[in-house]
Amino acid sequence: MTSVPSVFNPVRDYYYIAIDWGTSRLKAYLCCVQPNENVTIIDEIQAAGVQKNHKDFASTFRNVTQQWREQNGLLPVFMGGQIGSTIGWKQTPYVACPVAPADIVTGQFEFECEGQIINIIPGVSCQHANGNFDVMRSEEIQVLGWLEASASHRNGTFLICLPGTHTKWILVKDGIIQMFKTAMTGELYDLLTHSSILIQAPSDTFAADAFDLGSKFTLASASGSLIHGLFSVRTKQLFSELSPDEANSYLSGLLIGSDVRAALHAQEWDIKDVDEVIIIGESHISDLFERVIRTQTEFVRCFHGKQATVLGFAAIRQRYLALQSH
Repeated sequence: MTSVPSVFNPVRDYYYIAIDWGTSRLKAYLCCVQPNENVTIIDEIQAAGVQKNHKDFASTFRNVTQQWREQNGLLPVFMGGQIGSTIGWKQTPYVACPVAPADIVTGQFEFECEGQIINIIPGVSCQHANGNFDVMRSEEIQVLGWLEASASHRNGTFLICLPGTHTKWILVKDGIIQMFKTAMTGELYDLLTHSSILIQAPSDTFAADAFDLGSKFTLASASGSLIHGLFSVRTKQLFSELSPDEANSYLSGLLIGSDVRAALHAQEWDIKDVDEVIIIGESHISDLFERVIRTQTEFVRCFHGKQATVLGFAAIRQRYLALQSH
């Protein structure tokens, strides 16, 4: 690692750039953190994700951060997400479970771009008892941020749900990521609403009763019933039991209900040993998962995804600087 200059510089020592660079979106934050103070977001920018960059990552980074770097000079840069994958800028190896927060920091990949030192956070992998592997990138940063938010989060057993295109269910015990599972809930919803016979008119209108009807169906169903139940999205419209708007919510309920049921009955953990289910994400999707999970257990709380991301990057920066000083 590159050594940190010994001369104190308030901008360099307090400011840094954090970039969550995923498949579809890039979210960059200019952050400031001072001793004994919470991290502050000075500015933020969104841009296209890894999939739409056509490998021109250096130009995208330059364009996104140019104004910040012109105003403040060279700053520490930390990136996470698919930017470290096989389709990203610099492939960063996965850290295998069980994973402690320190493992995420020491596994960073550091490189230089036009005089700027950039660190890419490694992803996390695990292997289940059946031999199947699972991987994640960027979610580990949000878990780290949640762990940093309170000392109480680092004691006990938690099942952390990060809903999204590929929903992650992560078992954390005493501050250590033990294992996790991925569900393609969001991607399936997108495919079925735009590329199947089930939905003729995609809609963002939320119909609570229809959503609950769908989630109750898969929550109460035996394994495999989701595949058979999906066609009811169409038949309920044919027989005027659901309007087109309601059909979208019903489909969402079917998928999230199936996802939640599988997670709460997973062979990899016993839900009776879990102290609390934590949902980390944006409110519009977290609220839907919470709505379903609360029908199964009262021990569930939400934590905002952006806050978790920023806190996670702040913790990584702090540990990185500590390593540099030794």
